[in-house]
Amino acid sequence: MTHTVNVHEAKTHLSRLLAEVEAGGDVVIGRAGRPIARLVPFRSAPRRRSPGAWKGKGWIADDFDDLPDEVAASLEADLT
Repeated sequence: MTHTVNVHEAKTHLSRLLAEVEAGGDVVIGRAGRPIARLVPFRSAPRRRSPGAWKGKGWIADDFDDLPDEVAASLEADLT
């Protein structure tokens, strides 16, 4: 649920607004009736990916792309 407050109220009740955000809400701070900022829960950035991290940890079987004859026949029958 979004809750809108003015700058003065945000400065006066910052702890209460932070508790509201921690509980899952978000707060819009406005000045002269116009939205200026939004308080939302902090989410840490995802870990950076490291290229090659899985190198040597996986394998593909030699017959990976072999198609059994009965499967091939059923596919050909569906095409006609």
